Amino acid sequence: MTTHEAEAEVQDADSAPAARTRTFSWEDPMIGAAVAPTMSGLDYMHAIVRGELPPPPIARMMDFTVETVEEGRVVFAVEPAEYHYNPIGMVHGGLACTLFDSAMGCAIHTTLPAGAGYTTLEIKVNFLRPLSMKTGRVLCEGKTIHVGRTTALAEARLLDAAGKLYGHATTTCMIFRGHAPARAEGQPQDG
Repeated sequence: MTTHEAEAEVQDADSAPAARTRTFSWEDPMIGAAVAPTMSGLDYMHAIVRGELPPPPIARMMDFTVETVEEGRVVFAVEPAEYHYNPIGMVHGGLACTLFDSAMGCAIHTTLPAGAGYTTLEIKVNFLRPLSMKTGRVLCEGKTIHVGRTTALAEARLLDAAGKLYGHATTTCMIFRGHAPARAEGQPQDG
């Protein structure tokens, strides 16, 4: 490497933008997981909103919050930030997908009795317009369409403050009824 090349590398390093950092914290997710089977889904979601149970780590990591919880309906909110961006300078679609999955799953959860759970089988997302930091705060409203014995359907809409639609999603979830409560780490298995 010539002296000129070495100087160019130093200059490029000096003119590079400063690295950004973001720090967040979360509580042990197994605290809520252990309690969840003992509560109805609606009571469980209300306990999270009231701060009696910790929110899931994914919500802390992506910086979204629960705004509304009703039976069959949950609304999440987030303000898109630079740390949500993809390599082409827009919010990564994974933020919307995570909001959709969370809002729809939690809407289904609010309809379930104690001892029941769910998991996502399928999710279909339609993006209508990109999110950016300029978009401002958005709401993701998840609502149940049908909750049966073994499967449930829900839909969600992603809207800005003016009511402009940014995306729509649907999901199919599998329902588990009467599953055993979660065990704390180190607790022996029955049988």
